[in-house]
Amino acid sequence: MHAFPRVLFDESHSESWTIRREVAEAVNPAHPDDSSYTRAAGLLRHLGHTVTAHVEGPLDPGTLRDHDVLVIAHPAEERWERTTGGSPVLAPEELEAVRDFVAEGGGLVVLAEEEQDKYGNNLAELLAMFGVTVEHTTVRDPRHAHGGVATWVVAEPATGDGLLAGVRTACFYRSGVLRAPGATVLFATSAEADPAGAPLAVALPYGKGRVVVFADSDLFGDDSIDDHDHRRLWGNVVTWAARVPEERPAAVTAAEGPKAALFGELKALVEELRPLQVKDGSVPEGKERAKELVAAIAAKVGELAPHFPHDDAYLKAVRKDLRTWAEQDLGVPDFLDSLDLFHPDTQRVDGLEHLVVFPMYTQNGNPNRNLEAVWIRTIWPDWLAELEAGRYDNPMFVPIAFRDFTSGYDTHSAVLFPETVAVRRTPSRFTWGGIFADRESARFRRVCGAAVETLKLDLPPDAARLLASQRLAQDTYVLWDLVHDRTHSHGDLPFDPFMIKQRMPYWLYALEELRCDLTAFGEAVKLEREGVPHARYVQYAILFDRLFRFPITGPRVRNYDGLGGQLLFAYLHRNDIVRWTDNRLSIDWDRVADGVADLRGEVEKLYRDSIDRSNVAHWLAAHELVAAHVAPDPASVWARGIDALPAEQKAKVDAVLPDEFPLSMFYEALRRKLADVVESTRGIRA
Repeated sequence: MHAFPRVLFDESHSESWTIRREVAEAVNPAHPDDSSYTRAAGLLRHLGHTVTAHVEGPLDPGTLRDHDVLVIAHPAEERWERTTGGSPVLAPEELEAVRDFVAEGGGLVVLAEEEQDKYGNNLAELLAMFGVTVEHTTVRDPRHAHGGVATWVVAEPATGDGLLAGVRTACFYRSGVLRAPGATVLFATSAEADPAGAPLAVALPYGKGRVVVFADSDLFGDDSIDDHDHRRLWGNVVTWAARVPEERPAAVTAAEGPKAALFGELKALVEELRPLQVKDGSVPEGKERAKELVAAIAAKVGELAPHFPHDDAYLKAVRKDLRTWAEQDLGVPDFLDSLDLFHPDTQRVDGLEHLVVFPMYTQNGNPNRNLEAVWIRTIWPDWLAELEAGRYDNPMFVPIAFRDFTSGYDTHSAVLFPETVAVRRTPSRFTWGGIFADRESARFRRVCGAAVETLKLDLPPDAARLLASQRLAQDTYVLWDLVHDRTHSHGDLPFDPFMIKQRMPYWLYALEELRCDLTAFGEAVKLEREGVPHARYVQYAILFDRLFRFPITGPRVRNYDGLGGQLLFAYLHRNDIVRWTDNRLSIDWDRVADGVADLRGEVEKLYRDSIDRSNVAHWLAAHELVAAHVAPDPASVWARGIDALPAEQKAKVDAVLPDEFPLSMFYEALRRKLADVVESTRGIRA
């Protein structure tokens, strides 16, 4: 399943524009920029889109089936324009194929022209299917002209729709106008123009698909795409129009085949054993049946082992640890020997599957060390492997996805960590950590999608696509996790980066997790400039998860992830980047990156300065940083400063309130509205 749109640029119907630079130079050697959409195609490729030219043959269902957007750019007879060749007229069967393509979910972007009727094409017939008409005229507007040319009309957005996020002006060079009742008007002529108040570009749904029509085609040509906000506009409209592929749920695909049947049998045995275990994993009662189950589980692991030949040594050790556990009368389990042989970090191959069987607790899930059986798949695409190898070295990081699992993961847990396994002694070092990117992305899409709807937030097309596409969201999360995870051990750190081992006020954990996310955001900004297409989506994912999901998820007891989200929201809100007005949220998208960078700078300064501070001085400075934006509880002792705190360090930590920084009224209301949505993500599958 592909994550990014596949764009088909029709060049078989005497189009006036080509995405092939060599063709533009051949048909218009004196001014190839006036025939070329090469830079427009390059921009789409920079965004991750696949762009191809359709140069011969009809536009039939077979041609269109493997694409998400069709672009038709100003077909014309050769007496009017220098063209790609062929007939500018679409055959009746082609018109039907394009209409059906859109009705079934595809996108159509049509670029027409001024004096449309003279060009000898049948765009009028095509667009009539979607309720759009191109008027035969040329707009003139001397008061809103580019370069003093009355027919080069500068227009401002006619809608606040997220489709035009980041777009302030566009220039229509010798444009016609449109009629499209019920469509969203993107740009219109001014009241002083002739004709006045007429649409220049429109967008509309049709069936499951979407259509965008411009009354001018020059604005995205090679000589114009850098004018005004044309680049952003072009990327927005093509992304908005693109189909989001339907995806089969993992729960369906996992239920197929002999391996799945065997795992289902293993799962049933484990589920019968689990209620017999107590918190430390031992079985104090019902030992006879428990030993029968342990023997059956070991046998079933043996049956499954041939399906995982790369884990042969580990699965043999699992069977041995199970037998030893039973022989020792099912006391506290010890799976150190098998844990030492499980190394998914050395087998990071995309799609490689593992069978994981351990007595373990699940973080944010089951606190008891019950036996778990988890069938996982490694996520390691080539583009991620290249980034890790060349820039973000993180040999312990293992992004994974569920195939199936026992009930310890029918929870909010989204990690597989070796330190959760029951062992007789802690290994000298842990060498891997698994993060379920499929679950992270699925719950992100559900909760943040509901938040966006509740808060009436207009989204840019790429952000909307992120929430609509599980594949895109999952790939986005593996990049986010890669950079976030390694940041814990990089930078000016006044403490041991493995903070979980230390007893400190919980806002220190909040700032550390937030620092890592703000760093990941900053790296994503750099990567986006360099052409890594997932990087743009990492920025949205960090922003939305931090603002919409983290603060309202989990109990309000030392909720450090929630506090990090509260701080980010408050900082952006106070700097007028995020606005809550008239019961509607809006975001100044072009200022988000600078706002995030500024907050990151404050946190990094705190860290750098605290290298020269005592623990308590650092804790107080951190409290002051958070409290400058998120109001502490009025009963907070820490808010009163050092003189109000007890002398002994442990007592200082004990003086921290369970909810030192309560939710704002905004978040309290949001939490109530989305409580059921958040709870519905328990055990979520992609």
